[in-house]
Amino acid sequence: MSIVLKPGLRYLGGSRCWRAWLTLHHKKVHCTPVQLTMTPPPQPAFPSVKLGSGHEMPMFGLGTWKSQPGKVREAVETALTLGYRHIDCAMVYGNEKEIGEAFKNKFEDGTCKREEVFITSKLWNSFHAPELVIPALKRTLADLGLEYLDLYLIHWPMGYKEGDDLFPKDSDGKIIPSDADYVDTWKAMEEGVTTKLVRSLGVSNFNEEQLERVLAVAKVPVCVNQVECHPYLTQKKLMEFCAQKEVVITAYSPLGSPDRPWAKPSDVELMDEPKLKNIADKYKKSVAQVLIRYQLQRGNIVIPKSVTPSRIKENMEILDFELSSADIASIDSFDRCGRFCGLEWLSYHKYHPFPAASK
Repeated sequence: MSIVLKPGLRYLGGSRCWRAWLTLHHKKVHCTPVQLTMTPPPQPAFPSVKLGSGHEMPMFGLGTWKSQPGKVREAVETALTLGYRHIDCAMVYGNEKEIGEAFKNKFEDGTCKREEVFITSKLWNSFHAPELVIPALKRTLADLGLEYLDLYLIHWPMGYKEGDDLFPKDSDGKIIPSDADYVDTWKAMEEGVTTKLVRSLGVSNFNEEQLERVLAVAKVPVCVNQVECHPYLTQKKLMEFCAQKEVVITAYSPLGSPDRPWAKPSDVELMDEPKLKNIADKYKKSVAQVLIRYQLQRGNIVIPKSVTPSRIKENMEILDFELSSADIASIDSFDRCGRFCGLEWLSYHKYHPFPAASK
């Protein structure tokens, strides 16, 4: 007697395996249960860029500035579960230990492997003295629970007085500068690459002149310049300069940093621009999605921040549309050198980057 077997596969949501269901015709037979290992759902094919170091860097990631302790672990876990494979961190954000817990949880539960996630952190200003650079790097690695970073940046060209106080102030409440030159800081950073604690190096908030000084002495490629970048501050000239030097731009605050601590009620808000809303409506997308897509189409890496699961998901849904050249030009026209993160109160620092910075 022949037995007709009609296998049908049905995925039971929440399970980590597939269960085979067999429909048997004629008489019952004894069958060995079939279990198949579940193949994880395909991850979004976000573009990546090859850095001067030879390593690939995803062009879309999660920013963690202003992500409060108590919320950032869930945010990073949500992002990794959804398919984010680039997380941007920094010592001064005060949340690297909690982010490290998220990495541990997601690596252990099989969501992703360490080598699949591109992780950036930054050297804070009070550790610019060359002898403090590697200890600060090791502290970040310990907090994040990692053996290496994919990218390590000098957070600002401005050094602060060395010590455990991240914001050392004098009796008048002004930040006390360090005598350290960021060029010497860079030279010390290069040891992180030779000792395999870091794979790639870069800078953040550097203007053209400052970047030139580092490039003149660098033995390790300067891979990235992470800067504020959005339609009010398009950074067109700086982008052109960095492209000539094979330095990639990472755009932080791509949504205009509406939750910046020093925002005033009278400040203009990028997300409220009527023209941006019209463009978003045209593509049936949110303003945030348009702003993120705008940076990708310009060739910039982009790292929007959120701790809200629905927004973390929404921010990544930017691969199914493309802004027209006319819309790109329209968004470019918003440029007004409108810097939200200018740190004007530090303009007395000899390495303050923005008086000489490019638009």
